[in-house]
Amino acid sequence: MKVKLLAHTPDPEKVIAASAKLCYSPVGIETLYENLDEESSGVFLDKLMEYGHYSPLEHISFTFAVEGVSRVLTHQLVRHRIASYSQQSQRYVKLEAFEYIIPPAIESNPEVREMFVRAMAEDQKVYDAISEKLEEDYYLKYLEKGYSEKRARSQAEKSAVEDARFVFPNACETKIVVSMNARSLLNFFNHRCCNRAQWEIRELATEMLRMVKQVAPNVFQSAGPKCLSGPCPEGKMTCGRVAEVRASFGVL
Repeated sequence: MKVKLLAHTPDPEKVIAASAKLCYSPVGIETLYENLDEESSGVFLDKLMEYGHYSPLEHISFTFAVEGVSRVLTHQLVRHRIASYSQQSQRYVKLEAFEYIIPPAIESNPEVREMFVRAMAEDQKVYDAISEKLEEDYYLKYLEKGYSEKRARSQAEKSAVEDARFVFPNACETKIVVSMNARSLLNFFNHRCCNRAQWEIRELATEMLRMVKQVAPNVFQSAGPKCLSGPCPEGKMTCGRVAEVRASFGVL
């Protein structure tokens, strides 16, 4: 997995503080913004987070580039709807030799790993065969429609790939760019940093949290699974390791 913070709102904590102060101030936003520094912004943000006044957090956003993850992960990721996504398309990108993600449990068992790798190789073989056969079928159809040979060949390849991709597994590697505002990120970390989250998206969420903490430490200082600040909300489904989780996030 490769995660990179591509961009974020400049002076994010100052933007939040100025936005929140505007709600209670008779002066204009420019004056508020100019009078804020890092220290005063931090003090105000601490109070803001303590009071649970989260709407100003929506004024700042973060954009991440994520590579080397599976379609299993992205299917879960896009359920966080207050966000923007741009994902590599299997419809327009022909995968000549698709990469795939191997779960740790499979990687650690030689026999199971061999079965898994063999299945991936078979998927690629079938994908290639289906693409080739469908491309010829589509090519003839487009010629019958009056397309030029060049256009017919180009369109046939695209149509064949669009159908052949159905054989690819959830393990198929993908790439995605995701943007979220700070409030959405806090919700994302609540759910996906939890031990009950699927291992891959938990790894992604934890890395994203590490990155945003460096940019906006006051906003994300208490971010993470909900058990960091109270009892586990999972009830009987709890992992039972609250103390261990809190220690891993630096909460004593």
